[in-house]
Amino acid sequence: MRGVNRVMLIGNLGKDPDMQFLEGNIAVAKFSLATTETYKDRSGKLISQTEWHTVVLWRGLAELAQKYLHRGSLVYIEGRLKTRSWEDKEGNKKFATEIVGDNLIMLDKRNDGSMPSGGFDDTDPHHGNEGQHPEEGSEERLPF
Repeated sequence: MRGVNRVMLIGNLGKDPDMQFLEGNIAVAKFSLATTETYKDRSGKLISQTEWHTVVLWRGLAELAQKYLHRGSLVYIEGRLKTRSWEDKEGNKKFATEIVGDNLIMLDKRNDGSMPSGGFDDTDPHHGNEGQHPEEGSEERLPF
């Protein structure tokens, strides 16, 4: 049986994307994304809970994020969960769970011509990804 690993988020960037280039000039962008759920508790009081997610975009999506996204941007991200591990300087094992995005839709309502509307995915040849993610394991070498 095959499993499913899909994540869909709508939220706001907590900071501008951090763009890096790996060996072979492979672009990777990383940013935090806040999603907020609002509900009423038993007494009818409105409660908001914000969850922070780390999003990683590769190649053309990374370049789009750097060019058009900024702190506060509203986006739809679709991707998969990826947990990576490493040892710190003291030899302690550390873990990070991130969303590796493969679809991005910019939801900001801007009409000033500075940002394209619509979505992009990592199989769109017009932004240079050609549907390829880096080889397995390269995410452990993220520079941030």
